[in-house]
Amino acid sequence: MTDETCNILFLCTANSARSIMAEALATTMSQGRFKGFSAGSKPGGKVNPFAIEQVRKTGYPVDDLRSKSWEEFAAPGAPRMDLIITVCDNAAGEACPVWPGHPVTAHWGFEDPAAVQGTNDVKRDAFERIFRQIGARMNVLVSLPLHALDRQALQQEIRKIGAMPVDQQ
Repeated sequence: MTDETCNILFLCTANSARSIMAEALATTMSQGRFKGFSAGSKPGGKVNPFAIEQVRKTGYPVDDLRSKSWEEFAAPGAPRMDLIITVCDNAAGEACPVWPGHPVTAHWGFEDPAAVQGTNDVKRDAFERIFRQIGARMNVLVSLPLHALDRQALQQEIRKIGAMPVDQQ
């Protein structure tokens, strides 16, 4: 990898929660080393308000967040992705588009906080927990010496991060 900004696309099914939070964390935690993007295989059409609450904590602009199809990133003229990470088990099992440039891929599974039932406080707690879990993995990612890793080594490191246990708080 080079010292240039690394584009990373986070994929989920609806692109309403986990992938949105990962996009914001990648961009803000990396101090310019990564530019996060997110998309869904079957976009739900809106970003979950609890995800927006979490994203606001990062300082990432929320006004332009939207639920969008992964097809946007496989189309001509789309930003070229260096890394593609699925963050939900459903998206990981789907047939993905052919990505230009053959980016490094991995799966980082997280529980779906949008599926949690209960009061707003219960839902908010679920989003905060998943946000922390994504942040913990992102912390490892942004500390990688990208300039010293070839494609195969980067692939191994990204997959190792995905295999890390997530906290059970």
